[in-house]
Amino acid sequence: MDEPVLLTGAGGHVGQTVLDGLAGKYDWRLMYHSQPAEEPAFPYFTGEVQNPGDVRPAMEGVGAVVHLAGDPRPEAPWDSVIANNIDGTHTVYDLAVQEGVDRVVFASSNHAVGAAETDEPPPDIYRAHDEFRLDGTEYPRPGNKYGISKATGEIIGRYYHDTYDISVCNIRIGNLNEEHPPVDYPRGQAMWLSTRDCAHIHDRALQANYGFEMVYGISDNDSKYYSIERAKEVLGYEPRDNSAEWDGKEKLTE
Repeated sequence: MDEPVLLTGAGGHVGQTVLDGLAGKYDWRLMYHSQPAEEPAFPYFTGEVQNPGDVRPAMEGVGAVVHLAGDPRPEAPWDSVIANNIDGTHTVYDLAVQEGVDRVVFASSNHAVGAAETDEPPPDIYRAHDEFRLDGTEYPRPGNKYGISKATGEIIGRYYHDTYDISVCNIRIGNLNEEHPPVDYPRGQAMWLSTRDCAHIHDRALQANYGFEMVYGISDNDSKYYSIERAKEVLGYEPRDNSAEWDGKEKLTE
């Protein structure tokens, strides 16, 4: 991609992971909620993502947006998810269309379907032998208000794709847990997303050809209840990590 790419939420955990993994590959424009502690290596902007006056200068001249900004707390209260997540996502899409941006990659979340694993989730769905899968065709089924905001962000993207033909990729991000899977947490191990796979799936979402897509962002774990087949097929996603290759914080194989 020759044009700059805007990364909102650049100071967050996912944003820093994407930027660390892809710093040399794109001409980034960064947006932070507040002044970063250290001077970024790319042009940056600060402000409220729901405020068009703050977002518009960051959006000018970019070819794509990776939209990660918002309140990431699963327990976030309604007034915060309305302002930061729902209004913020609407602002990003609206300005993307106004500025002629071709593509938005939206950081959705496993919380958009947090109540959809099963009605009474048995431990077996977190084990390698179980075949239960969510594949992105299911209806949203959030388990908290943060999940409502992420499901709403997906729907906002659907509207802007259908109405304005902007390319949209929603990535339902699993458990991004530093450089190793979560310890003693089978559910988190089943939806683990390594840092390098996180950067890679966002890279593919910026490069691949698609219209509107819904994919799951997890590594290729032996135990999984999210399907990554759509991400492989449409985006060319080739995850390199697997939570089964770890014993706690120690990797068993190279």
